[in-house]
Amino acid sequence: MRKEDCFLVGQFIRLHGFKGEINIRLEVDEPLQYAQMESVFVEINRELIPFFFERFDFVKDNIFRVKIEGVDSEDEARVLMKKNCFLPLEFLPELEDDQFYFHEITGFKAIDNELGEIGTIQSVIEGGAQDIFQIQSPKGKEILLPVVDEFIVEVDKKNKQITFNTPEGLVDFYLNN
Repeated sequence: MRKEDCFLVGQFIRLHGFKGEINIRLEVDEPLQYAQMESVFVEINRELIPFFFERFDFVKDNIFRVKIEGVDSEDEARVLMKKNCFLPLEFLPELEDDQFYFHEITGFKAIDNELGEIGTIQSVIEGGAQDIFQIQSPKGKEILLPVVDEFIVEVDKKNKQITFNTPEGLVDFYLNN
């Protein structure tokens, strides 16, 4: 399994007891949608390794307690601490037409209501206080737009484009510098 064919579903965060049980924090919007997970891919030494669950129990919020097949001691479980867990992209729930996953929109045209086509979405930079659309203009300039619902006018998955209503001067700032 390749990492680019997967999404981050969570991370092992702490040991539970002495028999190899581990708590996993799910990094998804609706954790209970994943309550029947049977396995995950764990990133170890830049490789995705499959691990299968004997048990997967809800604890609270986005925390679940898992028992992994073949992991029967605290020492064996400790090796997995702070490791990221992934699932294949096909496990993502279906979204409404106007919603999108960040990986889906790479390569989409970025259209501004006033300026027309401003470039191609290269990625979404996640983290910090605000996620950011990273757009490359036809002239090679980088444009950074906050991922804000109020800026998004239309998501057209069929034609692979997103139409924005950006604040006056924001796009010009990037194009003219």
